[in-house]
Amino acid sequence: MTLSGWVLFAVFVLTMLALDLRAASGGKDPTLRSSALWTAGWIGLALLFGLVVFALYGGEAAVTYLTAYVVEESLSIDNIFVFVLIFSELRTPPAQQRKVLYLGIAGAVFLRGALIASGMFLLERFQWVTYLFAALIVLAAVRILFAKEQERRAVLKACAVCDSWVARIVPITPVLHGGRFVVRAGGRWVATPLFIALVVVETTDLIFALDSIPAAFAISRVPFLVYTSNVLAMLGLRSLYFLLAGAVQRLRYLRAGLATILAFVGAKMLLAEVLPIPTWVSLAVIAGVLACAVVASAALAPRPSLARP
Repeated sequence: MTLSGWVLFAVFVLTMLALDLRAASGGKDPTLRSSALWTAGWIGLALLFGLVVFALYGGEAAVTYLTAYVVEESLSIDNIFVFVLIFSELRTPPAQQRKVLYLGIAGAVFLRGALIASGMFLLERFQWVTYLFAALIVLAAVRILFAKEQERRAVLKACAVCDSWVARIVPITPVLHGGRFVVRAGGRWVATPLFIALVVVETTDLIFALDSIPAAFAISRVPFLVYTSNVLAMLGLRSLYFLLAGAVQRLRYLRAGLATILAFVGAKMLLAEVLPIPTWVSLAVIAGVLACAVVASAALAPRPSLARP
């Protein structure tokens, strides 16, 4: 990819972040309808970018980008499970959740760029890193499938640790002050619970990146395709959160589907030299597993019992 392509994509991302900031700064709580429209818009934008990749680099690059995007978009749903726990534990109002998520996503866009560059550097110089990344993917699949309660305890611990760590640097007030992260009280600056929420969200996203970035490397080793698919999935995470936050508990088979996708991607990475799997096959498997998980969750959801008169 040429330097001009990277610059144009950077301008595009900054423009989208500015647009998202305007939406996040609105005074009204996000509605299901507005969240659905925003989510559809972000997904449509990602698919449109796939057409640009097709026009510039051909069908194989476009399928690779789309596969990496579907993987990242699927794994972002796992983020939502954890964000629900974080905001519930810290009692963050929906209107303020938007601001926390916006800043968290904006930070993740730049952080993941650094992590992807570091990962590419290691992969190009050390062959054994491939097996390390594959192991991380498989461990992530095990975590998603079997460690639901441990994940909850980890979130509660992360909130407590971040609260303690921040308190060593700046005093903390237990009272929310609207959308402000720090306020001046008693002649000194103090952090609000909203700031703690932002620190925890950024910390957990860093941990999630250790799962999702190796998964993207299992699909492609082209930095531009890995980064663009990752960023475009991240940009729509805020609206996707408000769309699915109330429904994640009802998607009972979704985490099993995500674990299956990660296990497949990890196997693909391990067997790349022995049994290379075509990218279009990977896309079909990933999309199929995700669709089956959603359909099964909807079809086999427990129905409310009818009370006897």
